[in-house]
Amino acid sequence: MIIPVGDEAGREEERVRTDNPLHRCVGDEQEFLASSWGRRPLVRRGAETGERFTDLLDLPDVDHLVMSSGIRTPAFRLVQNGEPLAPSSYTTTPQIGGAPVTGLADPARVLGAIDDGATLVLQGLHRFWEPLRRFVRGLEAALGHTCQVNAYFTPPGAQGLKIHSDSHDVFVLQAFGSKRWEIHGSDGVLDLVLEPGDTLYMPKGTPHAATAQNVLSGHLTVGILTTSWREAITGVVREVLSDEAFDDRLPAGWHVEPSAARVELLAHLDELRGRLEKVDLDAALEQRADRFWTGRLPLLARGLLDRTRLAELDDDTVVRRRVGAACQQRLAPEGLRVFLGDRALTMPSWVAPAVERLASGVPVRVGDLDLDGQSRHVLVRRLVREGLLEVDG
Repeated sequence: MIIPVGDEAGREEERVRTDNPLHRCVGDEQEFLASSWGRRPLVRRGAETGERFTDLLDLPDVDHLVMSSGIRTPAFRLVQNGEPLAPSSYTTTPQIGGAPVTGLADPARVLGAIDDGATLVLQGLHRFWEPLRRFVRGLEAALGHTCQVNAYFTPPGAQGLKIHSDSHDVFVLQAFGSKRWEIHGSDGVLDLVLEPGDTLYMPKGTPHAATAQNVLSGHLTVGILTTSWREAITGVVREVLSDEAFDDRLPAGWHVEPSAARVELLAHLDELRGRLEKVDLDAALEQRADRFWTGRLPLLARGLLDRTRLAELDDDTVVRRRVGAACQQRLAPEGLRVFLGDRALTMPSWVAPAVERLASGVPVRVGDLDLDGQSRHVLVRRLVREGLLEVDG
């Protein structure tokens, strides 16, 4: 076993924090899912837990993204008093390689707008900011629902958005500064101030508004795009209805005397009912789960570096699961199915113990895998290329 020291200790701490995003938001996951999930707002105070979210996004990170990285719309925008500012007032269109690049942040004008009370919004951070990509991946794995992240940075005393509600559940993670929140629920209006490290959960449709206090305030809004039973049931019914037996057309003239077609409609409904009773529900849910496990964004930081090391891979090479990388395994008639977030692999079933060990997160020396030399080298090289593993050190 490898004892983490130095930079390795930091990476191990990063791994632990990334693998428990739901716990970081709510504490007791089971209590949250039983009493608050989809039902009522919940506040968790960071002062009581020592939680901070600056590892996900801090003010220096925001400064870098907006002032130095060449960020473009729609990855960011500015709003003020509930209204979006015209992008032309804070962006520029330079020429790169002889082609115009539109929507590029103009740092001086962005700063000027913030000085005048505008809120800076960073959108879709889960797509391009690595700490939040990993955080979202872990949250999705815990909940089974797709997540996204926007961030809001509001100058002292200002309000970016007027009272509104979202069409999805949200976690609000206060990163720095403080914000006063007005939340309208079934029990009346909740008025509270979020401080750094605090979390606020709101089910979809909860009306709310927020105002920064006496310093620049930054918070992350994690949107949870839940899949409903309506969608799951519709998927099953749609699959049954794809059979050509339901392609028969309504009789000519049905629109003149609609009730005349009632008997045929009942017959088709009976046919649908009978077929639904024969649906393999386990298989239907498995297919939906497969789509979930292959619909995540890939996490490939340092992937190019790892590929340059594959030629030197031998039994003494140490590999480990990439931080935040998805890996769901299932034995199927065709072999071992390995789901890696944005793809699915089919492998011989006899490699299952080795894949399980490699996916554990614990560093593994290639020579310690219980496979013959060629097989273990082929397996490890493939899983490095596919993005599950990284070469340690």
